[in-house]
Amino acid sequence: MIVTERFALEEGFKKRLRERKAEFGFNGFGEAVYYRTYSRRKPDGSQERWADTVIRVIEGIFSIRKQHYKEQGLAWDDTRWRPFAESMAESCFSMHWLPPGRGLWIMGTEYIYERGSAALYNCGAVDTTDLVDSADWAMDMLMSGVGVGFNTAWKGGASIPDKSEPKLYVVEDSKEGWVRSVRLMLESYCRGGPFYRYDYSRIRPAGSPIRGFGGTASGPKPLIELHQRLEKIMDDYCHEKIDTTRCIVDVFNAIGVCVVAGNVRRSAEIALGSPHDETFLHLKDYDRFPDRKDIGWISNNSVVLHEHEDFEKLPDLAPLIRKNGEPGILNLVNVQKYGRFGQEIHDRAWLTNPCGEIALESHELCNLAEIFPTRCPSRDAFDKAVEYAAFYAVTVSLLPTHRSETNAVVARNRRTGVSISGIADWIETIGVARVTRILRDSYKRVRRINEKLAKESGIPVSLKVTAIKPSGTISLLAGTSPGMHYPVSRYAIRRLRSGNSSKLTRFLIEAGVPHAPDEYSENTTVFEFPIEYANPRSQNEVSAWEQFALLAMLQREWSDNMVSCTISFDEAKEGGQIEHMLAMFAPVIKSASMLPRLKGIYEQMPIEPIDKEGYEKRLRRMPTIDWSRFAGSDGAGEGFCSILACNI
Repeated sequence: MIVTERFALEEGFKKRLRERKAEFGFNGFGEAVYYRTYSRRKPDGSQERWADTVIRVIEGIFSIRKQHYKEQGLAWDDTRWRPFAESMAESCFSMHWLPPGRGLWIMGTEYIYERGSAALYNCGAVDTTDLVDSADWAMDMLMSGVGVGFNTAWKGGASIPDKSEPKLYVVEDSKEGWVRSVRLMLESYCRGGPFYRYDYSRIRPAGSPIRGFGGTASGPKPLIELHQRLEKIMDDYCHEKIDTTRCIVDVFNAIGVCVVAGNVRRSAEIALGSPHDETFLHLKDYDRFPDRKDIGWISNNSVVLHEHEDFEKLPDLAPLIRKNGEPGILNLVNVQKYGRFGQEIHDRAWLTNPCGEIALESHELCNLAEIFPTRCPSRDAFDKAVEYAAFYAVTVSLLPTHRSETNAVVARNRRTGVSISGIADWIETIGVARVTRILRDSYKRVRRINEKLAKESGIPVSLKVTAIKPSGTISLLAGTSPGMHYPVSRYAIRRLRSGNSSKLTRFLIEAGVPHAPDEYSENTTVFEFPIEYANPRSQNEVSAWEQFALLAMLQREWSDNMVSCTISFDEAKEGGQIEHMLAMFAPVIKSASMLPRLKGIYEQMPIEPIDKEGYEKRLRRMPTIDWSRFAGSDGAGEGFCSILACNI
């Protein structure tokens, strides 16, 4: 047990919080997302309601801080912290701020108290100079729910092992057992180790519950497929059928697909390569590399711009971006020299997380928290939300992970990412001039809070403290636009997918929510909810130029890490201007990706634009859902973390 101390809110306060009605966003769609993704079974077997989740999160984060203070011999007094904790809980309940999806789902659980903080983190990255060690770390973190970035640094060096008399490895039914099996496979090629055949008999069958971490087991099939893929990848590399770049990315993509298919945790990857590497630039060209189609989708691919000649490649990148939105760009010059643009903060980072809002060193993790200004009824409420988000994000770094190499870099940098969502809604409400001023003042507030907490808890001040995350399901709970992005449409059908065996599926069908079988996935049902964004401007009404300008403003005024964004563009009208956009904005930003706007409608899109009349018609048909009857679910944890998927 790593965390033995416990902090508890007073029973009277918890009772009052449980009596309050939660105001989820989007006509109840946010509430459906909450119950699908974050509501867990309580120790007594009953289902968490929103107040229960908030209480678990707040008691968990204060238990971590209390543990740190006790271990360091620092003064701790529950009565001193309790009023602050109660106010923080009330602000969280009202969704003025929220922890990241990882924290909302698993903070305050026995799993965290026993295993450490890895599962609380959003962002991770690893350098691949040592292919074996980096793959080991990446699979471990992916299976903990961390999105992982990786580069193409491995210089090669592998040979086909002697397969004539393989050794037997019995795979243990645990995360550690799966990771170990992959390490042994790669060691046999890269380090001259023995070749293994695998016994999967100890792995629990598909559908079995996963105790502690939650969810249900997949059975051994995803791991069997991973071993087969890895053997083929390494054999092809040794026979010079693929080059080093493909070998690295294929290994990591195969691992990522296994983790997603394994139902252990859904996460994603970003591959970082050189703009001069022709293989890397065309990894998503499945006409050229048709055998990558089954695994290539798991990662977004971005090029690193560091030297003068890298920036000279921007004209060559424009046609690739126009075609399918990749590669994205990472300006390493600005990453390593600046915090907010113009504010010098020297940073050793040379990697990034999949969503592109946090630059990282190898083996580093970063935790986020999110503020929703349009949910805050006053400036005072917003200022308090800033304080609570800053408190949450840095407190997670007080709890070590189970990896010593990660603990070393996290303890040195204490990097956090206090983020803001609903920015487009906020701008349309009060104007960009006021938003700019508030961001500038609030950044200073985050810094002051971070410095105060660091001094009190005896740790270094965080290297960087703010970011703009893309926001996936968390912004859906609050009912805002995600991150800096404008909504696809003011009125839309939002679809929620759920496995047919889940309790949520049966519950929503019985409640009368419109639904249909999933056209693309077996044993899955798609539910439809009408939603309205509090924003008169849709994505189609905001040019790519304006989106780039907003990105640059946020990098200048708020984010000393990075701004995650997917610049959507009209291929016909703006596709020919991509080179000019990159030339003008790449020097003053840190990261960006672009994506051509979707042409037309396809069946069961995650979000489908509709008009006001269609929205009102669907809204009248929606049933009132009695969530007090829902029980027996342990949530699904956070969904994908990727530049192109977080805001879809």
